[in-house]
Amino acid sequence: MNQDNQKNIRNFCIIAHIDHGKSTLADRLLEFTQTVEKRKMKEQLLDQMDLERERGITIKLQPVRMSYVQDGQEYILNLIDTPGHVDFGYEVSRSLAAVEGAVLLVDATKGVQAQTLSNLYLAIEQGLEIIPVVNKVDLPNAEVEKTKKEIVHILGCAEDEIIEASGKTGIGVENILRAIVEKIPTPQGDLEKPLRAMIFDSKYDTYKGVLAFVRIVDGQVRSDQEILMMASGKDSNTIEVGHFKPAMVAAQFLRAGDIGYIATGLKSVDFCRVGDTITDFQTFKSLQKKNEKIEVLPGYREVRPVVYASLYPVDGDDYNLMRDSLEKLKLNDASFVFEPESNQALGKGFRCGFLGLLHLEIIKERLEREFDFTPTITTPSVVYEILFKNQDQPQKIYSAMDVPEAMLIEEIREPFVKLEIVTPSKYLGAVMELMGTLRSIYLNTQYLDMERIILSFEIPLTDIIVNFHDDLKSATSGYASMSYEFIGYRAQDLIRLDILLGGEKVEALSRIVPRERAHGEGGVIVTKLKDAIPRQNFAIAVQAAIGGKIVARETIRPYRKDVIAKLYGGDVTRKNKLLDKQKKGKKKMRDQGRVQVPSEAYLAVLKR
Repeated sequence: MNQDNQKNIRNFCIIAHIDHGKSTLADRLLEFTQTVEKRKMKEQLLDQMDLERERGITIKLQPVRMSYVQDGQEYILNLIDTPGHVDFGYEVSRSLAAVEGAVLLVDATKGVQAQTLSNLYLAIEQGLEIIPVVNKVDLPNAEVEKTKKEIVHILGCAEDEIIEASGKTGIGVENILRAIVEKIPTPQGDLEKPLRAMIFDSKYDTYKGVLAFVRIVDGQVRSDQEILMMASGKDSNTIEVGHFKPAMVAAQFLRAGDIGYIATGLKSVDFCRVGDTITDFQTFKSLQKKNEKIEVLPGYREVRPVVYASLYPVDGDDYNLMRDSLEKLKLNDASFVFEPESNQALGKGFRCGFLGLLHLEIIKERLEREFDFTPTITTPSVVYEILFKNQDQPQKIYSAMDVPEAMLIEEIREPFVKLEIVTPSKYLGAVMELMGTLRSIYLNTQYLDMERIILSFEIPLTDIIVNFHDDLKSATSGYASMSYEFIGYRAQDLIRLDILLGGEKVEALSRIVPRERAHGEGGVIVTKLKDAIPRQNFAIAVQAAIGGKIVARETIRPYRKDVIAKLYGGDVTRKNKLLDKQKKGKKKMRDQGRVQVPSEAYLAVLKR
């Protein structure tokens, strides 16, 4: 096929809720178009990481180029396989910006779920052509007609437009390919204009430097061409350009409408940011001299971590090794951020930002597998904003240790999210009861059909990041699904809860809590510490305090040496004399001695 023929290119991605069969359908598309030889075919072919294959989830987006012949005409189909979990919605938004169409996949056994809706809204915002598909129609418990009605309800399409398919058996795959060719528009781009390529992902290669995954919007790029990253201002010479089949295959050039990769030779991903525009360096310079400029492509909103947790090496000597490991992880995960911090008990470590709890788990697993490193992880928390008195702009704080005295604070704000829960209507009571235990604001209920509903709430992010997903699954026997999006910071009645050991404040254990929960939280922490701190020769008071007010207390009982064991008779005054001497010694110890808190005690409170 002549590569000049842009009319024969179709760029699309597959969007769905987690575990609705995206990667399995992608396997069948690769098989049907003979992109991968049968002997090399394996399940979840596009999921490159072992972790993805084991968990059966997609973590990283993955592009692939297929050739498909229809009615004697050859077409180039560029597919981007996307993740389905709420934590990786950012990967989905980047994929959608690089394509013209999306295959919306819905599992016939589960129906429309929370992330189906979330990803669909993203696709509609981008103005993409949507091809609705009901997947897993071969299963005995598939409810095809019911699922079709749900899709018609959310998409407003005709029922006969919905394709029935099975990623496992290959039913309907040809119909999907035909629909992609007929419905998805051809890429709009000008081959004659200067090069403009949008970076939608990147990864690091030891030999070729940063590999930028790009969608060529205008112009063309070839190997050994001087290019410029417009946002970072960094220029370099391309080492190689090519396509994904799905392994990287070098090509002579990439042209307008193509999706492929550019090996930039750069040694840092910071110079080649996701969302940046790549252009030709010489053309940029010559246009600059004429006071003309190349229009930068609209990028992506910068990804912001929503959950923070601290990672500490178990052995302090491993600090540098851990830093190197985290830096290597960051090269292949643009959304992961970290910075050094120290803790008086756990030593030196790193405060890391994640897109959610699954993202945190994935990073932890990758550290263990790829770098043979098991870190200590503290309880996840969120970023707060504090507005000081006599100041207009709030300041962000990442830890309760940064919270000043109450008299200096005008208000504390915490992040709120809009939470959508899709559940069978019979669990409505159980979900509302669960939400009643949290600081949620009920918005509305929508009916997908007579049996399934969408419940919308506004809720502080901190209420749902640790145990909420498990609690929701328990309340609904595993049938509910959830998705959330950040909607801004709101002033709440929050206070700093301090922990005192033997009358001394332990900064590392302070936390920010809602005022009405302070007594409960304080009680839980002091009980954990009582069990975790070893007994001393003197009594230790473990207290939770708000300002100068104690809200919870436990006492760690001292060891008691039997000083009168050696007495074998005589006057009672001898016994009292020895007991008084012991009493004075314990008081002296208590006044002079500091409580040594082992790191296990910190972990009992901090660890998830």
